[in-house]
Amino acid sequence: MTEPEFVSVRTAAEHPGIGTIALSRPPTNAFTRQMYRELAQAAAEANARADIRVVIVYGGHEIFCAGDDLAELSELSADEMARSAGDRQAALTAVAELAKPTIAAITGYALGSGLELALAADWRIAGDNAKVGSPEILVGMIPGGGGTVRLARVVGLSRAKEMVFSGRFVDAKEAHRLGLLDQIVAPDDVYTEAAAWARRFVDGPPVALAAAKQAIDHGFDSPLAEGLDRERELFCQVFATQDRVDGVAAQLEIGPGTARFRGA
Repeated sequence: MTEPEFVSVRTAAEHPGIGTIALSRPPTNAFTRQMYRELAQAAAEANARADIRVVIVYGGHEIFCAGDDLAELSELSADEMARSAGDRQAALTAVAELAKPTIAAITGYALGSGLELALAADWRIAGDNAKVGSPEILVGMIPGGGGTVRLARVVGLSRAKEMVFSGRFVDAKEAHRLGLLDQIVAPDDVYTEAAAWARRFVDGPPVALAAAKQAIDHGFDSPLAEGLDRERELFCQVFATQDRVDGVAAQLEIGPGTARFRGA
């Protein structure tokens, strides 16, 4: 496995249990085919590491991600794009399917594939000067990394169509009202507040958190009966864990919120 150049997983002593999938391709973190491959690799690493309980996706202090690298796209043939389009969707799906709580910490712009990456997270926090959008239509394309599907699930069909049809940029206040952003903070506080959100779940039961996420995501995309069946299966799996035994015992003996979970 080659060393990643633009997307890496970082941890810091001051934020135990939190891993950051960091984009670092100045000046705009524009996605290339290499970056999509590295994103998939970073998601797999974050998912596998026991020392990481919650994941932040972050593009740095200035910008989250301005979309795809148009210079690279201009050199690709239709056949080449057909061969690489699956890598794009697979990378963003890998983030969406992380078995851990995830938060997109958005600074500056989250456009095109940048918005698609943010939509793959469980929670989105942004600076009050941030702008988001799906501007692919302005260059004769459409979102190709799950943007049409995930955007419609968040804001509804009509609003998703308006955003994609127009390609307009949406400011933070409107994005919050539409549900695209869950929290708005001062630009300099984006990562700090994202880490504060993440810390709420670092000591939680990881198996139960993963099951809860899977049950909610699966249930949202499935008919009611199928969603209920999957919820029951996951409930029974979690009931068989040592964390459940310890959690119930701690609450009965000491009180709520006193359990120490081991991830078993």
